[in-house]
Amino acid sequence: RMITTMARALPTFSSPFFLAPMAGVSDPALRLVCRELGAGLVVTELTSIHAIIAKEELLKREGKAIYDFLQFSEKERPVSVQLFGSDLVVLERAAKIVEPYFDIIDYNMGCPAPHITCQMAGAALLQKPELTRQIFRTLVGAVSKPVSLKMRCGVNDSNRLLFLDIAKIAVEEGIAMITLHPRTVEQGYSGKADWSLIRMLKECVPIPVVGNGDVETPEDAMRMIKETGCDYVMMGRAACKNPFIFTQMKQYFETGQYHEISFEERIQYFFHYLEYSTRFTINFANIKMQAMNFTKGSRGGARVREALIHVKNVSELKELLGKVYLQKEA
Repeated sequence: RMITTMARALPTFSSPFFLAPMAGVSDPALRLVCRELGAGLVVTELTSIHAIIAKEELLKREGKAIYDFLQFSEKERPVSVQLFGSDLVVLERAAKIVEPYFDIIDYNMGCPAPHITCQMAGAALLQKPELTRQIFRTLVGAVSKPVSLKMRCGVNDSNRLLFLDIAKIAVEEGIAMITLHPRTVEQGYSGKADWSLIRMLKECVPIPVVGNGDVETPEDAMRMIKETGCDYVMMGRAACKNPFIFTQMKQYFETGQYHEISFEERIQYFFHYLEYSTRFTINFANIKMQAMNFTKGSRGGARVREALIHVKNVSELKELLGKVYLQKEA
């Protein structure tokens, strides 16, 4: 009989709405904005365990700490770091390196990108239950912080219930929380997320479940909780286009209605994001992409995005948005 390891207590979350980890998108400035606007938990971009070890050795020689690679702000807490990679020795070392800085260590078994799955990482692990057990055991044994898991449901339609076996192993090995994105690896981000699988997971594990996939509005979040019984809701792409969704969900859950966000408010808050971005190392291409995201779904946004294409640095970006803002105010 399997001996079950007790899961560690999770931090207290100020809201049940979480920001998903997104490579190249969930940078520390965006996470800070989402936290301010009401996200209960934010997660770093997925990070290779091999990169953590290589960087740490490099940084040590320069008299710096891993913080200079995995940047975050104290105001983001609770903040989770998401790791990927299946080499057990490297995994243990990487987990120990990041543990002092983060509140939760999250393990990625959800990324469908071929450059991740070909390394026997991300969602490729769904088909390797024994290796998965060793990964969870190694992680939980290496750190004293809670360990969580983010996964897809299966690789293709014929094995879309693989997540149930993995969830059982996760519970036995002391994983504290599971996020399920109920699409297969083959689906990528196409088709529909099958929320009934989140319900299935919730009914078969005794730990908190986070639902993820196709939540675009506060109404969607409410529906997901009602339909699946999940404890928390995680948003990725919708939160990039509209970080205000965290405030709107809180309003909706409390009062049954929420405020629409004006174009002016969006631009104003983007200046906020820009101010935060100066505290971290975020490349300009990313900042520009966030500007594109922030202006989506609002009147006049398409014109601004056309102009954004030609912007070459932060000061040009500020000038463009400042002009747009003043025109709108006038």
